[in-house]
Amino acid sequence: MLNKLSWKVASIFFIFIVIVEVLLFSVLYTNLVSDQVDEVLDGLLARGNSHRDVLEKSFDDITLNHVALMETEAATDVIITNNEGEILSKSTAATDEITHLIKDNDYQNTRHIGRVIEEKWRSAPYIATLSPIVVEGEMMGHVYMFSPSDSVQQVVHELTRQFIIIGLFTVLLTIITLFILTRFLTLPLLHLKQTTERMSMGETNISLEMTKRKDELGELAVAIQTLARDLEHLKNERNDFLANIAHELRTPLTYIKGYADIASRSSLTSKDREHYLKIIKEESEQLTMLVKNLFALAKMDQNQFSILPEQVKLCDSLDKVINRLHPVFEEKEVRLELECPEEVEGWVDPERFQQVILNLLDNALKHSTAGGTIQVSSNKKEGRAVVKVRDEGSGIPSEELPFIFDRLYRVDKSRSRASGGSGLGLAIVKEIIRLHSGQISVESSLGNGTTFIIDLPGGENNG
Repeated sequence: MLNKLSWKVASIFFIFIVIVEVLLFSVLYTNLVSDQVDEVLDGLLARGNSHRDVLEKSFDDITLNHVALMETEAATDVIITNNEGEILSKSTAATDEITHLIKDNDYQNTRHIGRVIEEKWRSAPYIATLSPIVVEGEMMGHVYMFSPSDSVQQVVHELTRQFIIIGLFTVLLTIITLFILTRFLTLPLLHLKQTTERMSMGETNISLEMTKRKDELGELAVAIQTLARDLEHLKNERNDFLANIAHELRTPLTYIKGYADIASRSSLTSKDREHYLKIIKEESEQLTMLVKNLFALAKMDQNQFSILPEQVKLCDSLDKVINRLHPVFEEKEVRLELECPEEVEGWVDPERFQQVILNLLDNALKHSTAGGTIQVSSNKKEGRAVVKVRDEGSGIPSEELPFIFDRLYRVDKSRSRASGGSGLGLAIVKEIIRLHSGQISVESSLGNGTTFIIDLPGGENNG
């Protein structure tokens, strides 16, 4: 059974093709009918001119009777008149219609050539021609040729019958052809539709044979199969994301509940209770930061994360961040250096830019050891502002580098609390840089530290 698309495609093509066929058949039919009628009229006139030629050579009773006798065995009739319109010889009885035609056309033709005097084959009983008889320059009479209109109508009817048969055969052939073509075109589309319905129901492990085609349907099949793979990847990422969120939420909540139970014991000393309350506070802050980061990512996904860029001297912003973090770095005995030419400017949101640098420095500090150095530098490159944050930590394995900006991804698969962080910081950094029309990349190898490279719009009129 044809599907809806097949019906629509077939109907549109059928209507269009039938209109074209009707126009072509109409023109062809009209021309053929006209040619057939003209052929009959020309033949009748030629026969009359032939009789006229004989009579002009011998205009006597014997010849007149001979001409009339010849037409008695033919489908046509002849009537020969003198110059006064009197009938000299005839092959048929002069009916009222014939008499009327003779009276209307007698004496009117003074030319030496014949002509058609009646061509209304649809309504008149006869078609007729007139051929003047001229002997030595003197008009001697006229040869009237008559043919029943039925002969012309029979030719036209036969032609019409043939056209109807051919037309019906053409329509039938058109329907069959359209049926085959629409099925050939729409069956792959129907298969693709069924595949997308399976995808909408959650099935993403699909394989389409149409990907081997070298046409638009093949390209569409490739696109759908690629979409299915992307959906499978997104589904896996969503499941991992939910599992990671559950883990990240469960860990601080477990600590808070456990230490709250311990702190509530009456036998606990004040010093121990203060210690456990401090841990509860730290875990609460960790939980608060996690929720805050999740809300920030949600706003980014919904395009509700506001970025208000302006022309900023990056050295000033970097200096503010470093001054805020110096006590923390000194406590861990990690050196923090800034290398920034004063002329470096960027088209950034100052608050969001500082948030990016804070995240990167916090991440670098967590992976640095005492005595290490973290360097922040900036420079201009081809009208862009480039900021680098480099540490001397343990580095990141090369196989992990493509995933470090993924949400809740951490190189430390054990998720030990010593490594800190929730795995959202770098994801937020990447989104903020993207919203600035910038790019962030990372270079790292085990034992040689890590360098984050930020490329931002720089100079004037970049908004």
